[in-house]
Amino acid sequence: MGCRRAAQTYRSLAWRADRLASLTSPSGYLNLVGLFWLEPGVTTFGGDADNDLVFPGADAGRMGTFEFGEDGVTMSVADGVDVRIDDAIVTSVFMPDDTREDNLTATYGTLAWTVINRQGMVGVRLFDYENPVAANLPPIPQYDIDERWRIPAVLRLYDEPRIANVGTVIEGLGYHPEMPGVVEFEIDGETHTLEAYASSNNRLFFVFGDRTSGRETYPAGRFLYADAPGEDGMTMLDFNMAYNPPCAFNDFATCPVASPRNRLPVEVTAGEKYIDALHVGVSDH
Repeated sequence: MGCRRAAQTYRSLAWRADRLASLTSPSGYLNLVGLFWLEPGVTTFGGDADNDLVFPGADAGRMGTFEFGEDGVTMSVADGVDVRIDDAIVTSVFMPDDTREDNLTATYGTLAWTVINRQGMVGVRLFDYENPVAANLPPIPQYDIDERWRIPAVLRLYDEPRIANVGTVIEGLGYHPEMPGVVEFEIDGETHTLEAYASSNNRLFFVFGDRTSGRETYPAGRFLYADAPGEDGMTMLDFNMAYNPPCAFNDFATCPVASPRNRLPVEVTAGEKYIDALHVGVSDH
């Protein structure tokens, strides 16, 4: 038992290290510095304030335009502006959104951007690979790793998968993943359920709240993944790996929030906590 517990503790510590490395990587959410929703037609972008989209930190006043039409987004770059894709200078290029495998990332100096599509809302997501926020992130407070928060759960399948209708932090934008069913589990002898969302690699994804939400943890809820259930429907909910959503760190994410159905009537004292110092708002960029 002691060896197994030590191995599980090591797994949780390794997950925390990987989580921090992902957050602070060049493409991590800490390096997000902008999210701009596009309207049909032509939109200018660049460093000057008279652009439709102002890219913070860009030293080129007018970098180019985005033209958003029925087929998607085409980026045209102004003469003499060194915008690259895959290290090749571009002047005009169609930019598939992130729902497609051929999604592109454009760069200019330390800035990088890509086109995203969220339920038909199309925008430009901007990163700064040298954003000081990543280097200055305060320690993320955590509950102590506790074996009792590794909880066996069984997936109860719906007769047919359903489509969720969940709110997000973006007004008017919903989150509509497929739901195969609910997981059922016990905490202190009481049975609880959470709606499970289908995710990549056959894993289950959860957005949940609990009675620590808004007090010790992020108000909108936390994220958690679980391995695909076995043939018996069993999986493990390791709440020690519950974590803050990207919107806990800045205003440029499109996170789903915990639905009323997925707010547990107990305190889940495991995983990441939240403090206001973790969040960098629009005015701080």
